[in-house]
Amino acid sequence: METISHKRIALVTGANQGVGKQVAKELVANGVTVLLGARNFDKGVIADNEIGAGAIPIQLDVTDASSVAAAAERIRTEFGRLDLLVNNAAISNSGRHEFSLENYATLYGTSTVALDEVRTIWETNVFGPLAVYQAMLPLLRLSADARIVNVSSSVGSMALNADPSFPYRKMFTPTYAGSKSAMNIMALCMMIEHENDGIKVNLVSPGFTSTALNNFAGTESVEDGSREVVRVALFGPDDPGGTYTSWENKNIPW
Repeated sequence: METISHKRIALVTGANQGVGKQVAKELVANGVTVLLGARNFDKGVIADNEIGAGAIPIQLDVTDASSVAAAAERIRTEFGRLDLLVNNAAISNSGRHEFSLENYATLYGTSTVALDEVRTIWETNVFGPLAVYQAMLPLLRLSADARIVNVSSSVGSMALNADPSFPYRKMFTPTYAGSKSAMNIMALCMMIEHENDGIKVNLVSPGFTSTALNNFAGTESVEDGSREVVRVALFGPDDPGGTYTSWENKNIPW
Protein backbone atom coordinates (compact mmCIF):
# COMPACT_ATOMS: atom_id res chain seq x y z
CA MET A 1 0.00 0.00 0.00
CA GLU A 2 1.39 3.40 -0.98
CA THR A 3 0.85 5.01 2.42
CA ILE A 4 3.50 2.72 3.93
CA SER A 5 6.23 4.50 1.97
CA HIS A 6 5.37 7.88 3.55
CA LYS A 7 6.60 8.36 7.10
CA ARG A 8 4.49 11.50 7.53
CA ILE A 9 2.15 13.26 5.11
CA ALA A 10 1.47 16.98 5.40
CA LEU A 11 -0.71 19.49 3.59
CA VAL A 12 0.42 23.12 3.68
CA THR A 13 -2.02 25.66 2.26
CA GLY A 14 -0.64 28.71 0.49
CA ALA A 15 2.61 26.82 -0.02
CA ASN A 16 3.73 28.32 -3.32
CA GLN A 17 5.29 31.41 -1.70
CA GLY A 18 6.31 33.11 1.52
CA VAL A 19 6.03 31.37 4.86
CA GLY A 20 4.09 28.45 3.42
CA LYS A 21 6.78 27.65 0.89
CA GLN A 22 9.54 27.93 3.51
CA VAL A 23 7.65 25.67 5.92
CA ALA A 24 7.13 23.12 3.16
CA LYS A 25 10.81 23.25 2.24
CA GLU A 26 11.92 22.62 5.82
CA LEU A 27 9.38 19.87 6.41
CA VAL A 28 10.62 18.08 3.29
CA ALA A 29 14.19 18.44 4.57
CA ASN A 30 13.01 16.63 7.71
CA GLY A 31 11.63 13.68 5.76
CA VAL A 32 7.99 14.74 5.53
CA THR A 33 6.02 14.25 2.32
CA VAL A 34 4.48 17.69 1.74
CA LEU A 35 1.50 18.49 -0.44
CA LEU A 36 1.96 22.05 -1.63
CA GLY A 37 -1.49 23.61 -1.63
CA ALA A 38 -1.62 26.39 -4.21
CA ARG A 39 -4.59 28.31 -5.62
CA ASN A 40 -2.68 28.60 -8.90
CA PHE A 41 -1.48 25.09 -9.73
CA ASP A 42 1.26 26.34 -12.08
CA LYS A 43 2.79 28.33 -9.22
CA GLY A 44 2.61 25.21 -7.08
CA VAL A 45 4.56 23.33 -9.74
CA ILE A 46 7.23 26.03 -9.76
CA ALA A 47 7.54 25.80 -5.96
CA ASP A 48 7.68 22.02 -6.24
CA ASN A 49 10.54 22.23 -8.72
CA GLU A 50 12.43 24.53 -6.37
CA ILE A 51 11.88 22.38 -3.27
CA GLY A 52 12.52 19.04 -4.99
CA ALA A 53 11.78 15.45 -4.03
CA GLY A 54 9.30 15.08 -1.21
CA ALA A 55 7.11 17.98 -2.34
CA ILE A 56 3.97 17.41 -4.41
CA PRO A 57 1.90 20.29 -5.84
CA ILE A 58 -1.86 20.14 -5.36
CA GLN A 59 -4.44 22.64 -6.59
CA LEU A 60 -6.22 24.12 -3.57
CA ASP A 61 -8.18 27.34 -3.42
CA VAL A 62 -9.38 27.57 0.17
CA THR A 63 -12.28 29.82 -0.89
CA ASP A 64 -13.59 27.34 -3.45
CA ALA A 65 -15.60 24.43 -2.01
CA SER A 66 -15.14 22.26 -5.10
CA SER A 67 -11.36 22.82 -5.02
CA VAL A 68 -11.19 21.90 -1.34
CA ALA A 69 -13.27 18.78 -1.89
CA ALA A 70 -11.16 17.72 -4.88
CA ALA A 71 -7.96 18.15 -2.89
CA ALA A 72 -9.34 16.02 -0.06
CA GLU A 73 -10.38 13.33 -2.50
CA ARG A 74 -6.97 13.30 -4.16
CA ILE A 75 -5.25 12.92 -0.80
CA ARG A 76 -7.63 10.12 0.18
CA THR A 77 -7.09 8.29 -3.11
CA GLU A 78 -3.31 8.70 -3.39
CA PHE A 79 -2.23 8.62 0.25
CA GLY A 80 -5.08 7.22 2.32
CA ARG A 81 -4.56 9.58 5.25
CA LEU A 82 -3.19 12.96 6.38
CA ASP A 83 -0.87 13.39 9.37
CA LEU A 84 -0.35 17.14 9.45
CA LEU A 85 -2.45 20.07 8.26
CA VAL A 86 -0.82 23.50 8.20
CA ASN A 87 -3.51 26.15 7.66
CA ASN A 88 -1.27 28.88 6.29
CA ALA A 89 -3.01 30.52 3.30
CA ALA A 90 -3.86 34.17 4.01
CA ILE A 91 -4.22 37.54 2.35
CA SER A 92 -4.01 41.08 3.73
CA ASN A 93 -6.10 42.72 1.01
CA SER A 94 -8.21 41.91 -2.02
CA GLY A 95 -5.61 43.16 -4.48
CA ARG A 96 -7.87 45.99 -5.62
CA HIS A 97 -5.83 48.71 -3.90
CA GLU A 98 -2.21 49.74 -3.71
CA PHE A 99 -1.13 49.91 -0.08
CA SER A 100 1.83 50.49 2.19
CA LEU A 101 2.12 49.94 5.92
CA GLU A 102 1.85 53.70 6.34
CA ASN A 103 -1.54 53.97 4.63
CA TYR A 104 -2.96 50.54 5.45
CA ALA A 105 -4.68 51.56 8.69
CA THR A 106 -6.31 54.51 6.92
CA LEU A 107 -7.28 52.71 3.75
CA TYR A 108 -8.59 49.71 5.68
CA GLY A 109 -9.78 51.54 8.80
CA THR A 110 -12.83 50.41 10.73
CA SER A 111 -14.90 53.40 9.58
CA THR A 112 -13.60 53.51 6.02
CA VAL A 113 -13.05 49.98 4.72
CA ALA A 114 -15.55 48.60 2.24
CA LEU A 115 -17.50 45.63 3.55
CA ASP A 116 -16.71 43.72 0.35
CA GLU A 117 -13.02 44.10 1.20
CA VAL A 118 -13.58 42.66 4.67
CA ARG A 119 -15.60 39.78 3.24
CA THR A 120 -12.89 38.95 0.69
CA ILE A 121 -10.16 38.85 3.34
CA TRP A 122 -12.26 36.80 5.75
CA GLU A 123 -13.17 34.29 3.03
CA THR A 124 -9.49 33.35 2.77
CA ASN A 125 -8.28 33.94 6.32
CA VAL A 126 -11.23 32.69 8.38
CA PHE A 127 -13.70 30.63 6.41
CA GLY A 128 -10.98 29.11 4.23
CA PRO A 129 -9.14 27.40 7.13
CA LEU A 130 -12.46 26.18 8.53
CA ALA A 131 -13.46 24.70 5.16
CA VAL A 132 -10.09 22.97 4.75
CA TYR A 133 -10.23 21.68 8.34
CA GLN A 134 -13.69 20.18 7.83
CA ALA A 135 -12.68 18.54 4.54
CA MET A 136 -9.39 17.12 5.85
CA LEU A 137 -10.59 15.98 9.27
CA PRO A 138 -11.71 12.50 8.10
CA LEU A 139 -8.21 11.98 6.68
CA LEU A 140 -6.55 13.25 9.87
CA ARG A 141 -8.64 10.79 11.88
CA LEU A 142 -6.88 7.99 9.98
CA SER A 143 -3.47 9.10 11.27
CA ALA A 144 -1.82 7.63 14.33
CA ASP A 145 -0.32 11.06 15.12
CA ALA A 146 -2.48 13.85 13.69
CA ARG A 147 -1.75 17.53 14.20
CA ILE A 148 -3.23 20.77 12.93
CA VAL A 149 -1.08 23.90 12.91
CA ASN A 150 -2.97 27.13 12.32
CA VAL A 151 -0.80 30.04 11.21
CA SER A 152 -2.12 33.24 12.76
CA SER A 153 -0.37 36.39 13.96
CA SER A 154 0.25 38.18 17.22
CA VAL A 155 -1.62 41.15 15.71
CA GLY A 156 -4.76 39.04 16.12
CA SER A 157 -4.34 38.83 19.90
CA MET A 158 -7.24 40.59 21.59
CA ALA A 159 -5.24 40.87 24.81
CA LEU A 160 -2.27 42.54 23.12
CA ASN A 161 -4.43 44.96 21.15
CA ALA A 162 -6.29 45.96 24.31
CA ASP A 163 -2.96 47.27 25.64
CA PRO A 164 -2.33 50.87 24.47
CA SER A 165 1.42 50.19 24.46
CA PHE A 166 1.18 47.41 21.85
CA PRO A 167 3.18 48.75 18.88
CA TYR A 168 0.85 47.33 16.20
CA ARG A 169 -2.38 48.46 17.87
CA LYS A 170 -3.18 51.07 15.22
CA MET A 171 -3.21 48.27 12.64
CA PHE A 172 -6.08 46.51 14.43
CA THR A 173 -8.96 46.89 12.00
CA PRO A 174 -11.59 44.42 10.74
CA THR A 175 -9.37 43.44 7.81
CA TYR A 176 -6.13 41.48 8.28
CA ALA A 177 -5.65 41.79 12.05
CA GLY A 178 -9.34 41.32 12.74
CA SER A 179 -9.40 38.26 10.51
CA LYS A 180 -6.55 36.79 12.52
CA SER A 181 -8.54 37.31 15.72
CA ALA A 182 -11.31 35.34 14.04
CA MET A 183 -8.77 32.73 12.94
CA ASN A 184 -7.79 32.41 16.60
CA ILE A 185 -11.43 31.72 17.43
CA MET A 186 -11.50 28.97 14.81
CA ALA A 187 -8.30 27.49 16.22
CA LEU A 188 -9.64 27.54 19.78
CA CYS A 189 -12.82 25.85 18.59
CA MET A 190 -10.69 23.12 17.01
CA MET A 191 -8.67 22.75 20.21
CA ILE A 192 -11.81 22.32 22.28
CA GLU A 193 -13.31 19.87 19.79
CA HIS A 194 -10.23 17.65 19.93
CA GLU A 195 -9.38 17.83 23.63
CA ASN A 196 -9.92 14.12 24.12
CA ASP A 197 -9.52 12.40 20.75
CA GLY A 198 -5.74 12.55 20.15
CA ILE A 199 -5.74 15.14 17.36
CA LYS A 200 -3.55 18.00 18.55
CA VAL A 201 -4.12 21.59 17.47
CA ASN A 202 -1.67 24.47 17.73
CA LEU A 203 -1.78 28.16 16.89
CA VAL A 204 1.41 29.90 15.75
CA SER A 205 2.50 33.43 14.89
CA PRO A 206 5.40 33.84 12.48
CA GLY A 207 7.55 36.91 12.89
CA PHE A 208 7.00 40.17 10.99
CA THR A 209 8.26 38.45 7.88
CA SER A 210 9.06 40.10 4.57
CA THR A 211 6.44 38.57 2.25
CA ALA A 212 3.80 39.68 -0.26
CA LEU A 213 1.36 39.77 2.67
CA ASN A 214 2.88 43.05 3.91
CA ASN A 215 4.20 44.27 0.55
CA PHE A 216 7.65 42.99 1.61
CA ALA A 217 7.88 45.57 4.38
CA GLY A 218 8.52 42.93 7.06
CA THR A 219 11.69 43.12 9.09
CA GLU A 220 12.50 39.40 9.26
CA SER A 221 13.64 37.03 6.54
CA VAL A 222 11.22 34.32 5.49
CA GLU A 223 13.59 31.78 7.06
CA ASP A 224 13.56 33.52 10.44
CA GLY A 225 9.87 34.32 10.30
CA SER A 226 8.96 30.71 9.61
CA ARG A 227 10.97 29.20 12.47
CA GLU A 228 8.14 28.81 14.97
CA VAL A 229 5.76 27.36 12.41
CA VAL A 230 8.37 24.77 11.45
CA ARG A 231 9.23 24.00 15.09
CA VAL A 232 5.61 23.31 15.98
CA ALA A 233 4.84 21.50 12.71
CA LEU A 234 7.64 19.06 13.54
CA PHE A 235 6.16 18.23 16.96
CA GLY A 236 5.86 14.55 17.76
CA PRO A 237 3.09 12.66 19.56
CA ASP A 238 4.42 13.58 23.01
CA ASP A 239 4.53 17.32 22.29
CA PRO A 240 1.66 19.55 23.37
CA GLY A 241 -1.40 20.85 21.61
CA GLY A 242 -3.44 23.85 22.67
CA THR A 243 -0.59 26.35 22.40
CA TYR A 244 -0.46 29.86 20.89
CA THR A 245 3.20 30.78 20.44
CA SER A 246 5.80 32.82 18.59
CA TRP A 247 9.54 32.15 18.33
CA GLU A 248 10.86 30.45 20.34
CA ASN A 249 8.00 28.85 22.26
CA LYS A 250 6.93 32.26 23.55
CA ASN A 251 3.32 32.21 24.69
CA ILE A 252 1.04 34.82 23.14
CA PRO A 253 -1.95 35.99 25.22
CA TRP A 254 -5.28 35.28 23.58
